[in-house]
Amino acid sequence: MKIAVIGGTGLIGSQVIKILNDQGHEAVPHSKSSGVDLVTGQGLPAALAGADVVVNLTNSPTFDEDSPTFFEESMDNLLAAAEEAGVGHAVILSILGAELVPDLVYYRAKVLQEDMLKVGPVPYSIVRATQFFEFMEPAMSWTSDETAVRLPATLIQPMASADVAQAVAEVSMGAPLLGTRNVAGPDVFTFAELGRITLAAHDDPRPVVLDETAGLFAAASGEALIAKDGDDAVIAKTAYQDWLAS
Repeated sequence: MKIAVIGGTGLIGSQVIKILNDQGHEAVPHSKSSGVDLVTGQGLPAALAGADVVVNLTNSPTFDEDSPTFFEESMDNLLAAAEEAGVGHAVILSILGAELVPDLVYYRAKVLQEDMLKVGPVPYSIVRATQFFEFMEPAMSWTSDETAVRLPATLIQPMASADVAQAVAEVSMGAPLLGTRNVAGPDVFTFAELGRITLAAHDDPRPVVLDETAGLFAAASGEALIAKDGDDAVIAKTAYQDWLAS
């Protein structure tokens, strides 16, 4: 199959491209650097010409009030171009539990993206993943200084980007789900606990101070960001401590 991967040069996209090509498919990466812009629609017709599948891995450049506009405009353009090109399967990557964190505008924007795909003209699949391991340290840095790291006790179930990419690739190679595939990491932590594990792995002596108002994840409560009964989530194999050690 010919598979167009929009956002195919990023953390997830570059790994998806490799997996798909290793499986014998013709996976082609597209991004702004190659002349494809989902917000303006520039380059989309050429990128989707002859494609059997389109995978959209682009992301809003900000997590603020501008993110809904980004996803609305980009999905409008993608779905129109995919229908015109006769693409038979559209895949997006979203966030497990996004609808349970309405106080975060970025999460509401991801739900908007999903809803647009569901009612669009192209058969679809949605892969919903928990947070990436690679995102943990940047997220910690937002509420850190030289003396301490302030983190909430929010429950999270992070996973390796390699496992996310594998899930996206597998769905992309199959028939449209007309639904959602949930994937999650093997272990549940509080964000504060994960912070302590991360600092210890880097021999960082700073303490973690519990602060229920600190950072992006403070807006999530209860089990919003972890796999729950009824999610039928595929549990990835890579453990956070093993990933850190590697």
